[in-house]
Amino acid sequence: MSSPHVTTERRDGVMIVHLDDGKANALSFEVIAAMQAAIDEAEGDDGVGALVIHGRPGRFSAGFDLGVMLGDDMAAIIGLVADGGALVHRLYGSSVPVVAACTGHALAAGALMLLGCDVRVGADIDAKVGLNEVAIKMVLPDWAFTIAGDRLSKRHTQRALATARITTPGDAVDVGYIDEVVPADDVLERAVDLATELAATLDPSAYQRTVRTLRGPVLDLMEAQIAADRAAGTSPV
Repeated sequence: MSSPHVTTERRDGVMIVHLDDGKANALSFEVIAAMQAAIDEAEGDDGVGALVIHGRPGRFSAGFDLGVMLGDDMAAIIGLVADGGALVHRLYGSSVPVVAACTGHALAAGALMLLGCDVRVGADIDAKVGLNEVAIKMVLPDWAFTIAGDRLSKRHTQRALATARITTPGDAVDVGYIDEVVPADDVLERAVDLATELAATLDPSAYQRTVRTLRGPVLDLMEAQIAADRAAGTSPV
């Protein structure tokens, strides 16, 4: 499935997935499906050794499509959140290393996408990064608690989740959303450099087996939680 908001680019052994809807880079059904298709392409091509997820200037992603999330179609809301969970799960369990080029704001599902990436490069700008669900009268789905518990610093988990603490990209390094910050103009190139290094130095089979062993329990639990959410959304009760 294609989307005008999701385009891909090849640089040697790296595939770059560019997200740009001209606005907040919201995760809609269409965008999520297009991202899944891009990952399919990367994983199915032996010439791709790593993947980069790149946002638009000032925006990585502000989260799920509010047109759905603020609507009254509960099945659509549950379906969108489950699709987002499947995307984060796919990133975290991908057979190729994934590097995030976090160009700015990364909130809610945008921050969860960061948690699904192996390495996260952030723009050193005045942007917001974090899980703000409690502040906007929402509760994270179970799968989000699972990956947050695996990726965030234990010293910051309570504030990040229970008190919806939002940080700058620089502070987000200590929290666990981002690994390093660089000047905004350098974010993509730094992410591509890191992805190129990973593609050149990591053995694909060993990487896949290591990810499965290291993250397997978390991935299995997330998969079960996402399936349970989908079942609840289609239940006649």
